Amino acid sequence: MDNHQREKEYAILAGCQLTDDSEQFAYSMEELRSLTETAQGEVKAVITQKRERIDSSTYIGKGKLEELKRLEEEIEPDLIIFNDELSPSQIRNLSTELNARVIDRTQLILDIFAQRARSREGQLQVELAQLEYLLPRLAGQGTALSRLGGGIGTRGPGETKLESDRRHIRRRIDDIKRQLQTIVHHRERYRSRRKKNKAFQIALVGYTNAGKSTLFNRLTTAESLEENQLFATLDPLTRKVVLPSGYQAILTDTVGFIQDLPTTLVAAFRSTLEEVREADLLLHVVDSSNPDFNQHQETVNELLKQLEMDHLPELTVYNKKDQRHDEFVPSSRSEHLLISAFLEEDRLELKSAIEKMMKEQMAPYRGRIPASEGRLLTQLKTETIVESAVFDEEDETYFVKGFAFSDHPIAGDIRKYTEE
Repeated sequence: MDNHQREKEYAILAGCQLTDDSEQFAYSMEELRSLTETAQGEVKAVITQKRERIDSSTYIGKGKLEELKRLEEEIEPDLIIFNDELSPSQIRNLSTELNARVIDRTQLILDIFAQRARSREGQLQVELAQLEYLLPRLAGQGTALSRLGGGIGTRGPGETKLESDRRHIRRRIDDIKRQLQTIVHHRERYRSRRKKNKAFQIALVGYTNAGKSTLFNRLTTAESLEENQLFATLDPLTRKVVLPSGYQAILTDTVGFIQDLPTTLVAAFRSTLEEVREADLLLHVVDSSNPDFNQHQETVNELLKQLEMDHLPELTVYNKKDQRHDEFVPSSRSEHLLISAFLEEDRLELKSAIEKMMKEQMAPYRGRIPASEGRLLTQLKTETIVESAVFDEEDETYFVKGFAFSDHPIAGDIRKYTEE
């Protein structure tokens, strides 16, 4: 069958196991397969090797490379995907030995991000990460350029071409950074407006495919992309969520975290995750049906630390309880719940738990508010947690008890009617 007639690209996956943890390695290869399928590729074969250390020139050893070449002749794949980030020289050497396109885990993730970024910001973030990844690897693009290393016989138009490519890429990188800066300023203005109104902000974080978007949609009745695929969501979405008392909080869905997330991407998506840094509460969603849930939780915690967000109050939500793994045991140091995003009573329990954690950050109030203060009464309902409101017919007032943020603009209005 001709390559051009294929709907999907055929791929061979190649991985190197460096530790004794064969289960962990098997899982990372399985994740590579999922990533490949998410990128519309079809895995035709997998080749692995156990080594003390990665071969510095070809990633896998010489014998394994011969085996891979024979496999390539037999399958005729479009690309060969390696389970680690390859160095520029490894890509160059492997491309010389193999006919198919050679890419690594980082490029694969970047490709998925490029396919899925919807917003202008998302697209710029991805392009920036791709260009920063490409820059040191330019010399490996194509055999003509791979000969360039300085010395006799290598100077000439090729080098000039390479230099102009580099200059062009550097210019584009600067241009993108400027555009992103503008977007960040816009969002900061929007955020400070929200902060002024002291809206309580909750951010959903978690490993990719843990069920964040499903939960987000069910809690806010929004239309975030819900798919059983890695990285279904790339752009942060923000919506209101109404808690049991009627309080309206703000919920933000974020891009999924993943282990070995390329450093270029951690940097690129830092500003996307800026939303999270402003959060008053993190909902850390963990897929309890995944055999590797523990590792996933650690990966997210590690990345939160890198992003200086590990100090925020956190509620761990173990999702997919109906499919939970046989060996699942909650390992959260923070508060945690075991739920299914599809069950209404579980979502209600989650909302109540959020409200309970909110009260810990709020101050109690009690007061008599005239029935004529309709606007204030409505505001109390949506901007504070009202525990009870009893109407007194005699003096036409509501006796209201609840909790409010002491730095919220409404606190001043409440004080006028507060009973000590």
